[in-house]
Amino acid sequence: MASAAASMGPLLLVEDDAVFAGAMARALRTRGFDVAVAASAGEAMASTRERPPRYAVVDLKLGDDSGLTLIPALLVEAPDLRVLLLTGYASIATAVEAIKRGAHDYLAKPVDADAVVRALLDEGDADAVDAAELPESPLRLRRLEWEHIQRTLRECEGNISETARRLGMHRRTLQRKLGKHPVHERA
Repeated sequence: MASAAASMGPLLLVEDDAVFAGAMARALRTRGFDVAVAASAGEAMASTRERPPRYAVVDLKLGDDSGLTLIPALLVEAPDLRVLLLTGYASIATAVEAIKRGAHDYLAKPVDADAVVRALLDEGDADAVDAAELPESPLRLRRLEWEHIQRTLRECEGNISETARRLGMHRRTLQRKLGKHPVHERA
């Protein structure tokens, strides 16, 4: 992990639980991130406009707001933003929707700062939650994305253009994703 001396860049933490947000912000700061905290979608957008972050950790449930609807809005303001969605309500449907909206990864709470950093920096196949410890833990976001793409591609009988249209992504983006090897899960 990064030392406190090495700057990992600006990170936006969007979390309405003040206790969790405070603890996570402190932990991420000790790992080298310059953390701004927002408790709502409105605060997150204002913070992003003022100082675009490199990373965002977004909670799924934000009071009356949804982290899923916030993701595309954040990406409009900061197109190179790496977004990690956190949720206490893990499901495959939510993970797939998070991918469609631009999240790079998805983790189920409870989660620690090291798992968040691994997901943000995309460090290998390091799972945030060891499947051996929690057998009902959700699949990694990249694996879910790969499976969803493959299923849609089969439904479209291999037609790349139609698959890209159904997935709501550019054809070249789909081709790039298909050119990568499938994501392997830890045994």
